[in-house]
Amino acid sequence: MKAMIFAAGLGTRLKPFTLYHPKALVDVGGEPMLGRVARRLIEAGVDHLIINVHHFADQIIDYVKKCDGFGVNVDISDESDCLLDTGGGILAARRWLDGDQPFIVHNADILSDFDISDMYKHHVDSGNLSTVLASSRQTSRYLYFGRDSLTMKGWGNITTGEYKPAGFIPGEDNLRLAFDGVHVLSPEIFPLLETYCTEPKFSITPFYIDVCNRYPIGAYIPQGDFHWYDVGRPETLEAARQYIEHN
Repeated sequence: MKAMIFAAGLGTRLKPFTLYHPKALVDVGGEPMLGRVARRLIEAGVDHLIINVHHFADQIIDYVKKCDGFGVNVDISDESDCLLDTGGGILAARRWLDGDQPFIVHNADILSDFDISDMYKHHVDSGNLSTVLASSRQTSRYLYFGRDSLTMKGWGNITTGEYKPAGFIPGEDNLRLAFDGVHVLSPEIFPLLETYCTEPKFSITPFYIDVCNRYPIGAYIPQGDFHWYDVGRPETLEAARQYIEHN
């Protein structure tokens, strides 16, 4: 099983730490987040990691070497010259991710204890083009899914009242969910990404919005309680540290 870890971000909200270090190496409970995410993925069955790098790329590479590649095959997708965003980052790593099996994409700044292997199985069984980890947490921007099908119908910013794609208006048959920084993608996504992108740098979310009426983009909602923290923000980083300390 293959997985990509997004570790290239600038982490501007974590200054001053990110003035000298990459966000992916922020410490949570005595271990850099990159190591925590890698270990979780490996425990779920991943044996090949692709890690993208940009901000202080050499520190990421040195850490991976220090950890002996976490005991699995690791490839570095080097975005030192240009930070490619989420969609561009996935497409740039195609030579490692493409094949006949779905792959996982996981943000390095997401700490969670949901069952990754169950999410992967859910994706395989669903036939979705992509399956995103989703929850009802509060945010300003949401993905809207069919309440019964859990396939994506649109996107909305509840602060500005903007909804996409054109003509989409959320109704009672829609479930409003936040995207939680983990997805499982089928390799059939690559030719679609190539057709969609006009420049190397692009986000995956507008792509999902553009194709959701033609291809199934599904939601995975973990069963039961689970913990989730975005360590890219100081207030939730501290909450994540408290969680690790007490569990």
